[in-house]
Amino acid sequence: LAAQRAQSDKLASAINDAKSAPQAAPPPDLSAINERIAQIERAASAQNAELSKEIAKPADDVPLRRIVAAALLDVLVRTGDPYPAAISAAKALAPNPEALKPLEGFAASGVPSANSLSRELLTLVPKLSPPAPETSTTGTGIVDRLQAGAAKLVRIERSDAVGTDRGAVVARVTAAALRNDFAEARRELKSLAPADRAAAQAWLDKADARDAALAASRQFAADAMATLAKPVQ
Repeated sequence: LAAQRAQSDKLASAINDAKSAPQAAPPPDLSAINERIAQIERAASAQNAELSKEIAKPADDVPLRRIVAAALLDVLVRTGDPYPAAISAAKALAPNPEALKPLEGFAASGVPSANSLSRELLTLVPKLSPPAPETSTTGTGIVDRLQAGAAKLVRIERSDAVGTDRGAVVARVTAAALRNDFAEARRELKSLAPADRAAAQAWLDKADARDAALAASRQFAADAMATLAKPVQ
């Protein structure tokens, strides 16, 4: 009986231990997570398909095309060749086409060189020179008449004339133009009074327009290079 009772106690103890042990948790509901994963997979597939379409499209690199147009335009501007097609392409690619407006005036003829402007200025020098002083012709002698005629035909001036009078300035303008020193000739010419340089005012305007055209071309090329050098965002 004692042995039977001990075995019964052991069995009861085992039953109690089994009852007190934690029960296994039911399997979690993963349906929501599975649906979210499926949505992510569908979105990734759609993005991959869209990316494939973009890759298949031909490349259209505007900054690269802009710098090519700017380089071609700048070469034509500096060599003095006409550039109607080049400026049209540049304006179509420029962020601010108005910045190229100074180039429009020379598109058909080309930007004049400093040498050509110097030669053009030489043709204007006679109009800039002060009038020759009136020589009295009251004398009846042959010497008087010869002197009066020579004064009208010949007027000799030093090319290195100094001073600020009109004749000296025109002499320096002439000397600078003869050696193709365009900048010096223009500087001297601008020192004349507006009335004295009226005959060359159109030339001065043309020279200023040339500088503006060169500056606009140079700036457009520099801006295009700066844009190309920026890292892709």
